[in-house]
Amino acid sequence: MPRRSILSAAEQASLITLPESQDELIQHYTLNDTDLALIRQRRGDANRLGFAVQLCMLRFPGYAFGNDREVPAHVVQWIARQVRANPDTWGDYAQRDTTRREHLQELRSYLAVRPFGLADYRFLVHQMTDLATQTDKALVLAANALQQLRNRSVMLPAVSVIDRICAEGISRANKKIYRTLTEPLSDIHRRSLDALLTNRPGTGLTVLSWLRQSPRKPNSRYMMEHIERLKAFQALNLPEGIGRYVHQNRLL
Repeated sequence: MPRRSILSAAEQASLITLPESQDELIQHYTLNDTDLALIRQRRGDANRLGFAVQLCMLRFPGYAFGNDREVPAHVVQWIARQVRANPDTWGDYAQRDTTRREHLQELRSYLAVRPFGLADYRFLVHQMTDLATQTDKALVLAANALQQLRNRSVMLPAVSVIDRICAEGISRANKKIYRTLTEPLSDIHRRSLDALLTNRPGTGLTVLSWLRQSPRKPNSRYMMEHIERLKAFQALNLPEGIGRYVHQNRLL
């Protein structure tokens, strides 16, 4: 059975959205003189345009162009105007796997970026575990992971890999939090907590379900029930400050 993604399809798409506005295009995809000098060494519009698009994709969002990653027409047109190439030739370049790979090797050296590897995977899992002790929001973790890779000049892997890294980080953080909360417990505490899973006499509810019920109408009957719940909580006598070393976001 395949592992369930922690990022929704919309969240995955938002992580690698390419620039749409004119300001964003200018910010991310304006080619400098050195870029243009390197691009002009290519022969033909298709090669110049393709090389330039690959250069831009590696800079932002930080991945290599491939058949599984489409480049919007408005991005191609913006880059084509700068390199003075016909944007219609983009389709010709997209079919040339060998040329793309050769250009990618040259651009990796030019931009000083390297492919994502096992060491990067382990590094991110460690980083996401630390961050996940503060928040378990998958989109926050994933965005942080991508930014860390960019800061380290590492090409971005598939979003599914980032999803898996964040899921592993959350899983490890949860175990760390659970250990932090349970290590101070004595055997008496553990038995008392286990007893919360037994049914209350004469009801179909466990003690835990009963404790979790919110107060109802403010009358004498329900007030007495609420007081009874508070006494049951106090009877657990859990160690004072048991959640002191767990981040407030996760403790809640």
